[in-house]
Amino acid sequence: MEKIQIEKFLSGNSEKGMAYKYFLPHKINFQWQWSDASLNTLLEKASIKLGELNSFAKLVPNIDLFIHLHVTKEAVVSSRIEGTQTNMDEALLPIEEISPEKRNDWVEVNNYTQALNNAIKELKELPLSSRLLKKTHNILLQGVRGEHKMPGEFRRSQNWIGGNSLADAAFIPPAHNYVDELMGDLENFLHNKDIDVPALIRVAIAHYQFETIHPFLDGNGRIGRLLIPLYLVSEKILEKPLLYLSMFFEKNKGLYYDNLTRVREKNDLLHWLKYFLVGIAQTSELAVQTLSQILQIKERREALIKSSWGRRSASGLILLEYLFQEPVIRVKAVEQVCGLSTKAANDLVSSFIDSGILVEVSGQTRYRVFVFQEYLEMFR
Repeated sequence: MEKIQIEKFLSGNSEKGMAYKYFLPHKINFQWQWSDASLNTLLEKASIKLGELNSFAKLVPNIDLFIHLHVTKEAVVSSRIEGTQTNMDEALLPIEEISPEKRNDWVEVNNYTQALNNAIKELKELPLSSRLLKKTHNILLQGVRGEHKMPGEFRRSQNWIGGNSLADAAFIPPAHNYVDELMGDLENFLHNKDIDVPALIRVAIAHYQFETIHPFLDGNGRIGRLLIPLYLVSEKILEKPLLYLSMFFEKNKGLYYDNLTRVREKNDLLHWLKYFLVGIAQTSELAVQTLSQILQIKERREALIKSSWGRRSASGLILLEYLFQEPVIRVKAVEQVCGLSTKAANDLVSSFIDSGILVEVSGQTRYRVFVFQEYLEMFR
């Protein structure tokens, strides 16, 4: 297997198209090596922090309760990078509560949530592959702005990034006839057992390469960011999808794009890898802090219900548990979740309001909407 020195990596060539030049990246399925010792230090720190997150998640009872909001936040932030305006609160509301002019954005965010959840399930049967990414892409683009841009299929025409046309584009990815070959190489690299490349270095290189290939007509940014947690779960580095780099990338969006461009224009893959590993370490640490704070809220609220709610405490604990999964709720849902009459459900909701757990946000007298504000704050 050919060996590539990261410091000597040549990212690709500019090739002539019809009336423009496109970038043709070099393949990546090689044995990677480096001599910069600081990369080892960053890799070690990122691996330790990611391991702490995975261990912490194993210790949290009912961890699946909290994953829904992690996924929703990722959907909101990753979609926001692409220009949607939906916030966390809106993403959790039913579509009928969303004003008509914001519904397209709401659908995009909810498609992302559905695409990610479905992809995690599919990993049990399918490897992380072009086939899985296409299925995920198909869900992502259903009924939204990109629905006419070949959902679930690699592109068969030229696309571009930035600008209004090929003439003023900021970046032009490879011609469409290279896409299958380049994506096959990327897939082989992720699964190649004959090379010794650490998983975090593999996924960092793979994310860069995916964004450079830009294999779809639309939705590449979101699928490329999804590739990261999907790979970590598929390799069992994370048991649950709890790590998302979209917040790190969005914090300074210009820096994220500059670092990708720097690889293409200056062959500086090393800088990209360092940036990516810092992102893994910081994001893992933040996720552990969030989970820790959530557990404290849960323990505090459970103790309050058990100690002072008397006969209502059994229903109270059932509802509290449900709220960690669905923090936006109506009385009708309380009736169903707790098996209560409408009056008893209303009384229970009133107790939750009096205790400061729920806040009414719709301002209506009928079909009122309540939010578990304290919990939701952890994800804003």
